[in-house]
Amino acid sequence: MSFKVVNFNVRNKNESSTQIQILKALFSCGREKEDFLTSIKKYIYICSEQYLKTHAQEQWPQPIIFYQPYEVEQILLPDNANCLAVQAYLKMCGLEFQIEPRSNAEYMSPSGRVPFIQCGAFLVAEFDPIVAFISSKGTSLSEQLSQTDKADMRAYMSLVNNVLVNIEQYICWVDQTTLNSATKPRHGSVYPWPLNHVINWQKQNQVTKRLKVLGWYNKTLDEIYKEAENCCTALAERLEGKSFFSGEDRPMELDALVFGHIFTILTTPLPNNTLANIVKNYPTLINLCRRIEMQYFQRTDD
Repeated sequence: MSFKVVNFNVRNKNESSTQIQILKALFSCGREKEDFLTSIKKYIYICSEQYLKTHAQEQWPQPIIFYQPYEVEQILLPDNANCLAVQAYLKMCGLEFQIEPRSNAEYMSPSGRVPFIQCGAFLVAEFDPIVAFISSKGTSLSEQLSQTDKADMRAYMSLVNNVLVNIEQYICWVDQTTLNSATKPRHGSVYPWPLNHVINWQKQNQVTKRLKVLGWYNKTLDEIYKEAENCCTALAERLEGKSFFSGEDRPMELDALVFGHIFTILTTPLPNNTLANIVKNYPTLINLCRRIEMQYFQRTDD
């Protein structure tokens, strides 16, 4: 199967603007001290985004190929949460997909993050771009919502992405107990020595740099757990008295995202179970996970 190539002949202002973004991505290599491979990834990602905007209305095939790391021996808490969120979203949309685990899924991804899907000639990575891509094909869970409700949904999705994701990254890559006993053995398990140590160091350096920029790296564990409590409280209050966040009998994107993270936190064994114990104090969120698990993953409630 061959992938479509974007034509960069400038025919309008939008394409010209896109080319300027591409040039900035390539020339950022020297300014931001990024290696050439990182700049090329930025180049490809911008190309993909522009191509999706231009050609998204074309007919698309099924099933979707869903790429992620190996679930049993390799995947970590943050990636597992993201993968499960996308799987839940695809199931809620009624779309068929085939899971293809790959040890190098992160390096196959156009954005360097998992999961990513292959749909015909398209490669799309991460929750928000996948939702946008599928929505452009005419399938949306929030199409009936008002603009106010859509803005409210996006705000809570941003809360999950800016709090729970950072907490998961912190626990896996900053907390020394989890880092040494769980993260490094799992993340490096698919690589031979000494490559496993190099890959672990590279990933840890990447995550800690991001957390430092966002102001999360220097937080204490107590502060991290307090952030988790605040986030769960906000989500539980928003969901109170409803089956799903929309207030109706059908889920939307926020439900899939919350399910992915809350369910993964509850079911992932870690040296320190404090984060899972915090989540267990919110039965509203736990019931949401059970509802989605039974309805879309055909699992029985034990």
